[in-house]
Amino acid sequence: MKRLLILTTALGGLALPAAADEIVVMGWGGAYTASQIEAYHKPFTAATGTTVVSVDSDNPATPIKAQVEANNVTVDVAILEIADAVRLCDEGVIVPIDPAALPAGADGTAAADDFLPGTLTECMVPTDIFSTIIAYDTSKYAEGEGPKTIADFFDTAKFPGKRGIRKSPKVTLEMALMADGVPANEVYATLSTPEGLDRAFAKLDTIKKDAVFWEAGAQPPQLLADGEVVMTMAYNGRIFNAAHQENKPFDIVWDGQVFEWEGMVIPKGAPNEAGALEFVKFSTSSESSAKAAEFISYGPPRKSAASLVGNIQGTDQPMSPNLPTAPENMTNALASSLDFWADRDTELGERYNAWLAAN
Repeated sequence: MKRLLILTTALGGLALPAAADEIVVMGWGGAYTASQIEAYHKPFTAATGTTVVSVDSDNPATPIKAQVEANNVTVDVAILEIADAVRLCDEGVIVPIDPAALPAGADGTAAADDFLPGTLTECMVPTDIFSTIIAYDTSKYAEGEGPKTIADFFDTAKFPGKRGIRKSPKVTLEMALMADGVPANEVYATLSTPEGLDRAFAKLDTIKKDAVFWEAGAQPPQLLADGEVVMTMAYNGRIFNAAHQENKPFDIVWDGQVFEWEGMVIPKGAPNEAGALEFVKFSTSSESSAKAAEFISYGPPRKSAASLVGNIQGTDQPMSPNLPTAPENMTNALASSLDFWADRDTELGERYNAWLAAN
């Protein structure tokens, strides 16, 4: 979804067991792993003398589970998305991590209170926040006249043109309710009622005839670039890359963003569990979290890290305005509810597909 992925022979469990002065970290590859090598791996080695071996997977949850079940674990730390981390924790595949063992925030706040609410779970320590946002082509509007709120995305009278909409109920329904005036902190309570669900679909009805539906993360920036839509739901990292690496005239509306997160876990039976915990503690500190955010536009999950983020690496431009977690971008932000979608995903998926098929 978020990055180019590189598969290595480590996926099959062929890597040698880690030595005591070595840890093996499995990530997602591409720009994501590159950011972690610079922000976590190299500084950890410099500070401790422990070598960090990086291996990649298209989804680390799959090989991690296979290794644990085969009693042949070669990875010490893996990066998982929250849903996979909760599932594997419940299955006993990854080990609990005591929040009291984690370093306090840069301002002295205890770790349990420093991470954004709900992101720190029993077996996973979050490393980054990514989000679905509204993006638009600035060349289609006079300076300062582009959309500014989630409600503007649904206002085709004031902002004519096609809209790119995710072909999934997740995020789409939440954004529809926020556009209809439901505060972020009331979205899931509202969406849990028949009346609230009807309200979300009624709001989507208002732009259905102007909708272009997408499924893959690469599609929204391409839809904007091709002029097929004037604004679209999109993943923030994709729009950042298009704007800053490809010089596309794209900008982000943060109002109504829906954010998710991923983080570090330790597989059960990790060859160097003690070293793995030290690496997790080091990498999820305020300072390390802030440094990683300078390489890729995913926000640090620690509140105390926000003020520590510097410039986009290699530039004199500050990174903070491009992050989901920047305080000014969080004023009407919604944390995606794992519990809600675990309970309702199938049911709402069927209703959403029926809505798509209806005239």
